[in-house]
Amino acid sequence: MGAAKNTTPLAPSSQTRNKPWRKTPLVESTPLSKAAGCRIFLKLENLQPSGSFKSRGLGNLVLQSMERAQDPERVHFYASSGGNAGLGCVYGANFVGRPSTVVVPITTKPHMIAKIKAAGATEVLQHGPSIREADAYMREVVMKKAYERGEEPIYVSPFDHPDIWDGHSTMVDEMRDQFEELGEEPPEYVVCSCGGGGLFIGIMQGIEDLGSAWRDTKVLTVNTVGADALPISLEKGENITLPKITSIATSLGCAKAADRAFELATEGHQTGRVKSVVLSDAEAAMGCWRFAEDERILVEAACGVNVALCYGNRLKKALSRPVRPEDKIVLVICGGSNVSTSMIEGWKQQYGDLDAAKTNGHSADVPSAVLASNGHC
Repeated sequence: MGAAKNTTPLAPSSQTRNKPWRKTPLVESTPLSKAAGCRIFLKLENLQPSGSFKSRGLGNLVLQSMERAQDPERVHFYASSGGNAGLGCVYGANFVGRPSTVVVPITTKPHMIAKIKAAGATEVLQHGPSIREADAYMREVVMKKAYERGEEPIYVSPFDHPDIWDGHSTMVDEMRDQFEELGEEPPEYVVCSCGGGGLFIGIMQGIEDLGSAWRDTKVLTVNTVGADALPISLEKGENITLPKITSIATSLGCAKAADRAFELATEGHQTGRVKSVVLSDAEAAMGCWRFAEDERILVEAACGVNVALCYGNRLKKALSRPVRPEDKIVLVICGGSNVSTSMIEGWKQQYGDLDAAKTNGHSADVPSAVLASNGHC
């Protein structure tokens, strides 16, 4: 086990004002639009304080928990996470001036632990081979001791709580305003990666709340093989638990999706408002390195899998129809901190020729098409 040096929570940031998340830009990407053959918009959630969209949902959970707390001065927030959810919890706790503890599995990389500590966690503990064991240890041991010390410990779920979904839904409100400011109609699709399903639920909830204005906007969820609990559940007709996570997209590595995500996805597949696609780790890695080359943005594999749809005619396959030049597609650039420049370079070397055998008339003049490790893509 290891403990962070910080023992005093950070003061709220003036940059985030009355919420522990910020309004993020919505930008149209020229290179990704050329690659995909339609208009690609990027909702840049990688610019959140924690580095991912988790700032919205977990930040809102923290705010609401403080409102409900019996004694706010005794509140201490606890999260089990190998990365982004832990960071989201810490930044939220910092904002309300309360301490936070994150329990991570022993497989968590040192640079992620360092990031959680640097963010201001009061304590970072390591336990168990996976997040399941880390979470059980936190609930059954760490939080029990907190009660005994007289704290008011609050569990911060990574994705499965109505307050989290409400927080994530604010992203859709922003997109509505941003498209109106651009003088544009709503998009045909919003694309998001989907692990436990908190982001997906929030987006679906946000679109529903907008009523008829966004009634034609659909949602496309993306998973990687080995972190695809929701797609497999949809195939089987029941919300199953994966025996093991095998994907490099560890932020999508929830063994079981939230029941609400399964309900919404099942209904959405029946009505045609939701589509799902599963890509390989190689494609997720390719999406990361090409995004770094084409937009100079670093994201982890759980986000790169969204971007990968823009290359090699994958979007056409995902939509089950030809891509039209006038289509407007929003990619939620969910971000993620489990990435480094060395990882991106390694993926470029390993998967630089992933699409070498494919033809894609849209992407010949996209920078990453001529920057692969073997000189072509």
